[in-house]
Amino acid sequence: MVAHLVRLKLALLRNGLRRSAWQVVGLVVAALYGLSVLVAAVAGAIGLSFAEPQLRGDVLVVVGSLVVLGWWVVPLVAFGVDSTLDPRRFVTFGVPRRDLLVGLTLAGLIGIPGVVTALGALATPLAWWREPLAAVAALVGAVLAVLACTVGARATTTVLAPVIGRRRVREVVAALAILPFIFLGPILNGVAATASGVGGLGGIAGFLSWTPLGAPWALAPAVAAGDGVGVAVRLAVSLATVVVALRVWSWALDRTLTDPVSAGGDSRARGLGWFGRLPATPTGAVAARAATYWVRDPRYAVAVAIVPVLPILLAVTAPGASLVLIAGPAAAFTVGWSISADVAYDGTAFWTHLVSPLRGVADRWGRVAVAGSLGMALTLVVVLGTVWYADRWDALPALLGASAGLLLTSLGGASVVSAAVVYPVQQPGENPFGTKQGTSAAAFTSQMVGFLAVGALGAPTAVLALLAVVRESAVLGWAAAVVGLVVGTAVLVVGVRVGGSMLDRRGPDLLQRMRAFT
Repeated sequence: MVAHLVRLKLALLRNGLRRSAWQVVGLVVAALYGLSVLVAAVAGAIGLSFAEPQLRGDVLVVVGSLVVLGWWVVPLVAFGVDSTLDPRRFVTFGVPRRDLLVGLTLAGLIGIPGVVTALGALATPLAWWREPLAAVAALVGAVLAVLACTVGARATTTVLAPVIGRRRVREVVAALAILPFIFLGPILNGVAATASGVGGLGGIAGFLSWTPLGAPWALAPAVAAGDGVGVAVRLAVSLATVVVALRVWSWALDRTLTDPVSAGGDSRARGLGWFGRLPATPTGAVAARAATYWVRDPRYAVAVAIVPVLPILLAVTAPGASLVLIAGPAAAFTVGWSISADVAYDGTAFWTHLVSPLRGVADRWGRVAVAGSLGMALTLVVVLGTVWYADRWDALPALLGASAGLLLTSLGGASVVSAAVVYPVQQPGENPFGTKQGTSAAAFTSQMVGFLAVGALGAPTAVLALLAVVRESAVLGWAAAVVGLVVGTAVLVVGVRVGGSMLDRRGPDLLQRMRAFT
């Protein structure tokens, strides 16, 4: 049965590659990237062999701990990763639990991440080739670390499946998952400052070496240092980590097989929602649907989640500086441009727009009304907050004008782009940070051209606002406000009309393309 599960994983991978040439291209790119990472890991291990044993052990423990942590955490935020052998698929089969555990563990290593992790871990003895006993300990630690990665990942995802499976939790996770990447610079600076305060890299490595994350990687350094007690304790921690992860996974697997998590949401009727609050007109119906998307769809929640992060990031990057003032215009541009893939997000449900007596202009205004209202509210809060933080109330007119102008301009440009090109996007419930295979060069080009066009149209307002802030000129500030509103309104009206006309002419073609994506 174990061999059958491994063959099944290989067959699923092979069949997936046969479905689309883009999947083959994606696998080749991923394989090349994984190969580069593996080569760097092997070269790093060989290079470390000529360093001092203390530095050698510290680097391996810290890097190895990050690898284990990544295996445990990434599947939780990138929901849907490697679900080809989801345990719930075996509910109706009488597969022995032990065979299922072993088979799924080995199957988890089949793929670019698993192969790179396993080979990279098995290369760590190269760092200790001049100390044979330490090299053997490094090999044992590598095997235990790989087991901790795969079994721990399965344990965390299976245990938390009932929680992650809930739509609201997925939306919160999707909104929060981007924060570490946005704050990567400040986080690294904070870690560096902390490390220097506790004895450098050795202080962090010394702590991690006693934890489940770093214990397997710390076996070789302990052997090289002749620390028998340290070897015994770290080996016990490593073995206990694998055993506990297996126990937890086994328990969670039993629960999953006897009470599978439902993928559906709450089906109770709760009234008409936004459809009962907005006017019963074509534009009102589109706005109600768009408002429902913004409230319930994590793909839209990402744009909202970025807005409060921008001023915080700028304030952390340059405390007390006026750099934080650009957060308002940046937030306005982000929210406005977020509807540039609105039709693609509709997917095949776009057919309801085509069969109803709905003009393209009404469709465009309905979507703009919701995004614009939300963008105006968020932008106003950000602008007032940043002006208060920087104590630059003289810049308020310029920032409000620039933000409003960029919001209106980006909404107008996005109204054209979303009606011009559709491309594969993440479906509702999927990881909003993933990338769908099959995205064409035309889609990328349309997004880039539209982005640059909006930037060019908003440049006069942005330049006036920048000069007003730098020179502390009230005249330039009010000029930026007027120019921003006038130019933004003109671009919005033209963009809505052009985008609406494109929908009227090319709506069936867009639907046909989206059907080909499924």
